Amino acid sequence: MSDEVRLPARKPAAAVPVAKSLRLKTHNLPAAAGGLTAVVSAARHATRHMGVLRAVRTLGRVNRKDGFDCPGCAWPDPEHRSMFEFCENGAKAVAEEATTKRIGVEFFRQYSVQELADHDDYWLGSRGRLCEPMILRAGSSHYEPLSWDEAMTEIADGLRACPTPNHAAFYTSGRTSNEAAFLYQLLVRKFGTNNLPDCSNLCHESSGRGLGEAIGIGKGTVRLEDFVRSDLIIVIGQNPGTNHPRMLTTLQAAKRAGARIISINPLREVGLVRFRHPQEARGVVGSGTILANDFVPVRVGGDVALLKGIMKAMLELDDGSRPGVNRDWMERQSVGFEAFADDLAQTTWESVVAGSGVSRERIEELGLVLLGAKSMIVCWAMGLTQHRNGVANVQSVANLLMLGGHFGRPGAGACPVRGHSNVQGDRTMGIWERPSAALLDSLAEEFAFSPPRSHGLDAVETLHAMNRGDVRVFVSLGGNFLSASPDTDYCAAGLRNCELTVQISTKLNRSHLVTGRTAIILPCLGRTERDEQQGVAQFVTVENSFGYVHCSRGRLAPASTSLRSEPWIVCRLASELLDDELDWMALAEDYDRIRDHIGRVIPGFENFCERMQHADGFYLPNVVQAGGFGTEDGKAHFTVHGIPEEDLQEDELIMMTIRSHDQYNTTIYGLDDRYRGVRGERRVVLMNAQDMAVRGLSEGDVVDLHCDFAGRRRSARSFAVLPFEIPPRCVATYFPEANVLVPVESTAAGSNTPASKFVPVRVEGVGRART
Repeated sequence: MSDEVRLPARKPAAAVPVAKSLRLKTHNLPAAAGGLTAVVSAARHATRHMGVLRAVRTLGRVNRKDGFDCPGCAWPDPEHRSMFEFCENGAKAVAEEATTKRIGVEFFRQYSVQELADHDDYWLGSRGRLCEPMILRAGSSHYEPLSWDEAMTEIADGLRACPTPNHAAFYTSGRTSNEAAFLYQLLVRKFGTNNLPDCSNLCHESSGRGLGEAIGIGKGTVRLEDFVRSDLIIVIGQNPGTNHPRMLTTLQAAKRAGARIISINPLREVGLVRFRHPQEARGVVGSGTILANDFVPVRVGGDVALLKGIMKAMLELDDGSRPGVNRDWMERQSVGFEAFADDLAQTTWESVVAGSGVSRERIEELGLVLLGAKSMIVCWAMGLTQHRNGVANVQSVANLLMLGGHFGRPGAGACPVRGHSNVQGDRTMGIWERPSAALLDSLAEEFAFSPPRSHGLDAVETLHAMNRGDVRVFVSLGGNFLSASPDTDYCAAGLRNCELTVQISTKLNRSHLVTGRTAIILPCLGRTERDEQQGVAQFVTVENSFGYVHCSRGRLAPASTSLRSEPWIVCRLASELLDDELDWMALAEDYDRIRDHIGRVIPGFENFCERMQHADGFYLPNVVQAGGFGTEDGKAHFTVHGIPEEDLQEDELIMMTIRSHDQYNTTIYGLDDRYRGVRGERRVVLMNAQDMAVRGLSEGDVVDLHCDFAGRRRSARSFAVLPFEIPPRCVATYFPEANVLVPVESTAAGSNTPASKFVPVRVEGVGRART
């Protein structure tokens, strides 16, 4: 893998499968989320992948105190759990991992990487579990098997061949356990780099940066029990019915306890209209619970304008008698209010209405509602963070909460809802390209080495470095980097420019097909599977969205005897790569030894082993929940943000990418989106009916989408048009199919998160879809 020897390159595999004839079918939107339909869907998916008996046994262990953590979202578990503590999409996630289908050597002999790449992501993911290490050698068209020892030698040799440690990058998925993540960052820093891009860079980085500057902690400030104590809950830029379905149970409990719920989102999502709890009689045969009292259809990119308008209205309407503006709290606990209030006073209503797409009258009605709130929670997800002003969006939420003093008391606070089950824990463990000096000092003291101090590469910076040739080896601990990243063709070019790409995975995905000159797949255990080292059962830990750390114990027999756990894989690679006195394999044999190190390095994990032996888990310290703030002066900081100016051409629309109800992140469970009336097709663009009429388009017409940005045209071919309730000049498409349109140059100021929710596009009609 040196520069001197260059073997002929294989024919590149497709980064995006060729669009085939579209088969869009539509149906009316359901009246509610959940209910018997969700039960049937979950059961059908689970039994198809696992069989009846295996499905019942496995799903009965999801999110149980003696079971395994769901590999889906990071929504927390209640203290008192039901017999089946999972949602429809959680059942699908478990079924995908616990499937009885297997991918062995014969599969890779049958299909070349080019042939595999011609299939869509749904087909790839439904082939089954990876079973043994595989290598795609330079110039070869097919993967072939190799032993674990051979794989580790190949990877270590590839890393040693890098001119410097900074010529390698080590990506992490949110599925990774605390123990594996801690080992991984230690390996990478002992190797000599902080190039630790992760999935947070692509999603909630704006939340961490925005909250960190405003309140001194980059995490949420509420717990599950706060929801039933709140009298107002705002869900903004989030679709919990599809992305975090168990959250609907929490919102239902809050609504029954008297809370008012406001949904702010470009799309009116079924999951926030009405919810039928599948484990309640009235949820199965009744009409269910109405959730949102108010729907506010903000235009894509209009969140700062809307939030500024709401706060402007609150200050203008405040007579000093209502709790929503708490001047005493602001005087004691915050700084910057005067400049913030002056900016609101100078902001015109015309700019607010134009920027948000919401009328002044409607905004003033919302202002009155918020003025009366004694305790308010604001929840959000990527609908706020994946914008060029994503940090400003998050800090505007923080401003709104500060205005009423909604921090550090029951029923109130910030709730960024994380997408993957341990994405927050991985960051806590040190998976970050910009580590704090305190973390590096602790690592140095615990392991007697000098960690690199310069900042490493985030995900977008890694894409640029790969394309420049400055990253030659790319290692991915979980995830599907190609499909998760923006600007798919650019990402593919970067991966192909690497000498070696390594994927530690449970299932086949497109990142195994668009590779460096040499590619290696290392199959690992999933959450559902027993992890035994030297004949002794092990467990791992994860951290949920609310900062609660708890155990996960797999129960199923591994899909193959050749699978290895993520901690073992990291330790085995470290022992091969590093000239190190640390006994890495001793850590792999007993995860308590890993937790002993974590307890001495990571704040809040003191006596980690002992605490996990005597309890299900524990909350990490949260300075805001304790009544303070983590900023240098110990106060909350108001920030000032202008309403962003758009530079759209007359024929351009704003596209945001979304998930369907039949997917989780980049994993595709099926081709339907029940809550949006879509069946049998994913290459769909949801459009405002007026925008369709202007362009002479009808439902089912086939269009190409083009993004002209930074001097380059990006195109996504063959999408079926579907009229939908969305603000004018806004469209929505599913990712990863539409990621090819997301410009790598368009990122959030301050966080560098790709602006996947604000993409200028042109729509060009080309034909009709088959029905």
